[in-house]
Amino acid sequence: MDSAVSDATGVAPLVTEPDEDVRSWQTDRTRAPIATKIVVAGGFGVGKTTLVTSVSEITPLQTEALMTEASEATDDLSATPGKLTTTVAMDFGRITLDDDLVLYLFGTPGQQRFWFMWDDLVRGAIGAVVMADTRRLKDCFPALDYFESCGLPYVVAVNHFDGSERFEAEDVREALTIPARIPVMIMDARRRISAIETLLALVAHALDETPE
Repeated sequence: MDSAVSDATGVAPLVTEPDEDVRSWQTDRTRAPIATKIVVAGGFGVGKTTLVTSVSEITPLQTEALMTEASEATDDLSATPGKLTTTVAMDFGRITLDDDLVLYLFGTPGQQRFWFMWDDLVRGAIGAVVMADTRRLKDCFPALDYFESCGLPYVVAVNHFDGSERFEAEDVREALTIPARIPVMIMDARRRISAIETLLALVAHALDETPE
């Protein structure tokens, strides 16, 4: 497991394992961490659960249910034929960045029939990661529309799948008509460092978007 973000990324070292010296807030009751909530959203099968799982320093909470024949008419598995389960409520994980910055990650369900839960999941969040798959970009439009309408800062993270064509971030921005102020990342949700860089980009963007 990676113990720190490389110097090439230009970000502060990342703690990935419990360390008494670095995480003194866990034992020192006089110190309180800065806790922030982040939402991970996007279409069905885009990699939200994978992202939360790959970065979480605790055993992630998952609400996975087996796919059944009853969902064949509504859940398109053509791009993810090996997918056997789906999130029906949320994913939850935690990661500590820097000394006292703790991110709590909430992954939303992707299917339209579960969208009614989004209002509760985003309450109190500083921002959102909208994940996209270039093979089915239209699936991320509902999430983009949702966060634009509610004014929550967000970044777009293009999750690269094996065998899919690679596109530049600006090509994706143009295809989705994403405003220039919104960061667009190319990432691999399976790689911890790649996912962490996306989270750091969101935190920075949320700070820029927050009024003084």
